[in-house]
Amino acid sequence: MTTRPTTAPSSAASPVSTASAASPAAPLARTVLGSGPGLLLAHGAGGSARDNWGPLLEDLAARRTVVAPDFPGSGDSPAEPGELSLDDLADRLVAAADAAGLDTFDLAGYSLGAAVAVRAVTRHPGRVRSLLLLSGVAGGSQRFRLLVDQASALAGHPELMADQMLTVVFGRTWVDALPAEQLAELRTALAAAPLPAGFHAQFDLAARADVRAELARVGVPTLVVSTTEDGLVVPEQHRALAEGIPGARLVELTAGHLPMVERLPELRELLLGFLAEHPAHPAAV
Repeated sequence: MTTRPTTAPSSAASPVSTASAASPAAPLARTVLGSGPGLLLAHGAGGSARDNWGPLLEDLAARRTVVAPDFPGSGDSPAEPGELSLDDLADRLVAAADAAGLDTFDLAGYSLGAAVAVRAVTRHPGRVRSLLLLSGVAGGSQRFRLLVDQASALAGHPELMADQMLTVVFGRTWVDALPAEQLAELRTALAAAPLPAGFHAQFDLAARADVRAELARVGVPTLVVSTTEDGLVVPEQHRALAEGIPGARLVELTAGHLPMVERLPELRELLLGFLAEHPAHPAAV
């Protein structure tokens, strides 16, 4: 579950947004920024490339050719009928990199996008140079399924949805530190924000996704960022990713499920530092 916390950053580089009519094999709309080695970004359920990665795009584009697709029903990608598939999203994510002329790329996935990213690595060996998983879904959580069902039931009750976000999605330390007036304003803004057309399908996929069995086949340098006050995709999910991927490094942030809102400077430092540690080199096979 995500919000629209930012506006698109200003940059000397103009973003390229490409959309197409919905079809099972339709290219995903995507934002392309910057130059240099490729960096592919996968967003979370209920978000978009701009919603989730927007505060970081300018800094990332200063070092990489950033390709940030929108999943069906988010951003400029139209909703599509039927269930979403992890395999299909992984393939179309890589297809967005192909369309931008990237042979190999670093890959960062947030929330549902982390599961999509893992699936992309295992379905497209040799394409990914390094992997960063943020607040990621590993799979197998019955509690998460219940939360997704609850969110779907609350979709027609925006005030209750806002309360769920403030008590489950945002971190308790961050929420408790907000002045009362600012908290009230945030609640009002959350209740007024429209849900994307792909909200239900994306969250349903997030609840069904399970990549635990394939983690051992991820053979690229991996950083897992765990948000320790995450009440939506809980830290046990993040740790499952780190423990399952050979050689993965786990870093903890005291934040809820939206670290790009709560801990942006620290998150920026982690992402840029990881990319600096792993400059462009041939991908592992």
